[in-house]
Amino acid sequence: MPGGGTFGSAWPDGGSLDAVVTAGDATLAVDLRGGGLRALTVGGWHVLDGYSAGAVPHGRRGGVLLPWPNRLRDGRWRWDGDDLQLEVTSPETPTAIHGLVSAQPFSVLDTADGAVTVGAVVEPRSGYPFRLAVAIDYRLAGDGLTTTVRVRNDGDAAAPFGVGMHPYLAFGAERDGDVGQVELTLPVRTVLDLDGGLPTGRSQPFDGDVGRVGDRAFDDAFTDLVRDDDGRARVRLRGPAGELELALDGAWRWLQVYTGDTLPAGERRRSVAVEPMTCPPNALADGTDLVVLAPEESWAGSWRLGWTPA
Repeated sequence: MPGGGTFGSAWPDGGSLDAVVTAGDATLAVDLRGGGLRALTVGGWHVLDGYSAGAVPHGRRGGVLLPWPNRLRDGRWRWDGDDLQLEVTSPETPTAIHGLVSAQPFSVLDTADGAVTVGAVVEPRSGYPFRLAVAIDYRLAGDGLTTTVRVRNDGDAAAPFGVGMHPYLAFGAERDGDVGQVELTLPVRTVLDLDGGLPTGRSQPFDGDVGRVGDRAFDDAFTDLVRDDDGRARVRLRGPAGELELALDGAWRWLQVYTGDTLPAGERRRSVAVEPMTCPPNALADGTDLVVLAPEESWAGSWRLGWTPA
């Protein structure tokens, strides 16, 4: 037991803010508040549009989106006969957004050369009465980062969830608006019609050969991913700093793409958020592509971000 000092003088240990790994000239910082991607640099290239240690990021930069990605209308959903209510952003914006772990402390579970695993437990609460263990394996190499999200049901009943991640891919922008320089290819065939970020029930075909972004603004959910022979769907982005490729395995059936048009000045339209997701917005309520785990059952999904400097 703790001891040796005057009782009533102890304080919690704030611990480390980051877990940092390196491989060649690549350095990755994982934020232990939420378990997400805080920074990734390769030489002088900030491959991710990240944030400073200890800062509260805008736009869920690098975040882990669990147990649901994106928005849930009015924070309301129903499961196994029970009506459930999650906290909403505000009365003016009555949606529950991007899950429950953004500020949750994560622990370092394992390390190896160029690799780290971080994890946490999502405890039951009134709006989400399920217990999930989550572990995220980050493996860094000189030419890419592989991220594997693992989720296990640690409760005693079937647990529904969705998961996403929210990296902002950077291409060498120097000022707000530079996202217009980017050339973008999306491996998708369908885009959802959204109203306030929520599905209307309609969708339409989409040509993923976007080309130069120019003045186009994206904050869209895409599906019907086009996969290569290895089963992976590949997003490609080219800008002044080089080329990026984000390759998703079959666990990720959706992509959200956001060009940062609503971010604060100094951060607006400077990078592209490309968000692997297992399900679309409002999935807890609509049931679309939810993952449901039996007790002690687990799930895993991986994606890889590769880079080629200019």
